[in-house]
Amino acid sequence: MNKQLVVNLLKYLLAAGLLALVIALNWGSPGSNGLNDVWHRHVIEGQPVAWAFLGACVAIYAVAALITMLRWYLLVRAQDLSLSLPQGLRLGMVGAFYNAFLPGSVGGDIVKAAALARTQSRRTVAVATVIMDRVIALWGLVWFVALLGGSFWLLGYLDGVEAFKCKVIVAAAAAAVVVSLTAWLLLGLLPQRRADRFASRLSLLPRVGASAAEMWRAVWMYRCRQKVVFQVLALSWVGHVGFVLTFYCAAHALWDGTPPGAIPTLAEHFLLVPIGLVVQAVIPLPGGVGIGELGFGALYQLLGGRYANGVLGSLVQRVATWIFGLVGYGVYLNMKAHQPALPAADAGPGADDRDIPAPAEARVTLHVPRAAVPEGFRETA
Repeated sequence: MNKQLVVNLLKYLLAAGLLALVIALNWGSPGSNGLNDVWHRHVIEGQPVAWAFLGACVAIYAVAALITMLRWYLLVRAQDLSLSLPQGLRLGMVGAFYNAFLPGSVGGDIVKAAALARTQSRRTVAVATVIMDRVIALWGLVWFVALLGGSFWLLGYLDGVEAFKCKVIVAAAAAAVVVSLTAWLLLGLLPQRRADRFASRLSLLPRVGASAAEMWRAVWMYRCRQKVVFQVLALSWVGHVGFVLTFYCAAHALWDGTPPGAIPTLAEHFLLVPIGLVVQAVIPLPGGVGIGELGFGALYQLLGGRYANGVLGSLVQRVATWIFGLVGYGVYLNMKAHQPALPAADAGPGADDRDIPAPAEARVTLHVPRAAVPEGFRETA
């Protein structure tokens, strides 16, 4: 049996087991305001859910997800790679499907990277766009917590018994912003000749030299095109607002309002949701199943809410991501039927394309099964 297949199967079993354990630990007895009461109230008794919150959860998530697709498209175009907006959305849709169901929350990004790389001669640069998209998104999360958390702190919204914990989170995010921004600004002082010399040195590395050099050139191009980077960063902030509101609505969709204070405030959600999303993304389980519920439950408890409500909010949000992923895959199939596939190898307008040896580019391995790459983006024989 294929080793990778066994590993992935174990990841799915681990995710299912972890999710079952988290639900069991938060099931509770009748009257304990646990998941058992939610089940009895809405399934046994048939009480309606808060449809306004549930609808807002799905709708806001869809808008935020589309913003992330536009963000990646801008990064691709900044490298002068050939990709139209409809084709970018098409890849983004299928990426959303794989993000929801592949191990980890970045599985769809791997599929996008593989699909785009197969259509470009500058394959390392194509992969770099996806990596840079994730890096900027993470950077945007840290900025997001620092800026909004700092504003809430100054306006006095971070009060109560959990205020100190919130302020520690904000202070840590602010320190990360200062360090990362300083490094970014110092990188701008590097003259072009030194950047070229560094790329030449990287190219001397055995086996991975050409790919490492081209990856560095891609990063350097982004540093030289700061306007695009800050546009993408701004889109990241807008998307993060959407994801925070998505979770906040998800947490209220099945909550009956008791006990008071069982769900953190909206201001506190702007601090805890970004952290929860990072935890969910870095643990390589299918769609972050299980680990997301565990993380959000712990974050709710940290900020004075009920652990079970954090688990419930994560479950409802997960349903929203599954719905969007399935709808997105349907949209992808429909777009595939009406759009031509990208050419098998687009040279692009970059003058340095000819400097990349083909054998070195072929060494950019993403370990994505051929069946996982969208059909319209596979290499032609």
